[in-house]
Amino acid sequence: MKQYIARRVGYSLLSLFLLSLTIFLFIRLTGDPAALLVEPGASAQDIENIHRRLGLDRPLWEQYWLFVASFVQGDLGLSFYYRTPVLDLYLQRLPNSLLLAAVAMAFSLLIGIPSGILAAVRVGRMWDSAGKMFALLGLSLPSFWVGLVLILVFTVWLGWLPSSGAGTAAHVVMPAFALGWYFAAAHMRLTRSSMLEVLGSEYVKLARLKGLPEALVIGKHAFKNALIPVITLAGINLVVMINVAVVVETVFAWPGIGRLLYEGISFRDFPVVQGVVVIGGAMIVLVNLAVDIVYALIDPRIRLAR
Repeated sequence: MKQYIARRVGYSLLSLFLLSLTIFLFIRLTGDPAALLVEPGASAQDIENIHRRLGLDRPLWEQYWLFVASFVQGDLGLSFYYRTPVLDLYLQRLPNSLLLAAVAMAFSLLIGIPSGILAAVRVGRMWDSAGKMFALLGLSLPSFWVGLVLILVFTVWLGWLPSSGAGTAAHVVMPAFALGWYFAAAHMRLTRSSMLEVLGSEYVKLARLKGLPEALVIGKHAFKNALIPVITLAGINLVVMINVAVVVETVFAWPGIGRLLYEGISFRDFPVVQGVVVIGGAMIVLVNLAVDIVYALIDPRIRLAR
């Protein structure tokens, strides 16, 4: 077990290293941030002074080393544009992203799980076909398009909901729906496939042979076992929602982490982009690591596999 955990931790650290190196290099391909921080017609000396002040005059390997060393100590650097510690910016936006992700996750589970169960129980019938169509649309329609359609209908035509900003319950309805739409379809498909597998198992057949009511067979014997992979996916999706809802938060001007990442890219704010991406990656890696360890505790065959 110790070797298994050590191996998984090693893979997690390697993933974080590759992620940090990739985002560090790719963000520097977007251009020179000094060009956005100086006034038009600034001299080469002015740009050089900004490079020196921001530490961009140092070799890339030294910049990367300083970034990693600071990150390990909990310091994400100072924002080029806001002149504020990146960690403070992240923590300021985090509550809004948590709220949006929580509402979107609740929507995706309330829609995805019941529709997946219904499609599995009524496999090959009208409900199953409707569920497949819902899953196809949910996985195919991009979230920004869904968001724009919602704004057109509920803000422009009906005038029921605000199109941007935060602060009230009405502000969170449309962005949560646009964000949770894709994940509801994903949860529906996984629930359906998991339920179909469980419904064909021997213990479910035995429960039916005993004469148990169909509702009890589905609710107690089938659903509880089919829910395990769905909850695992939901936990990972919640972390993804918190950190990478860039498009939805941009469309609705929602002041969350995704919007912060978009602003960092637009302003070529290297510390902001690096910090947001690496924190998001670290969350996903930690969740996957925890899931791997829990699975290994439950099933010894996993930790013994090579």
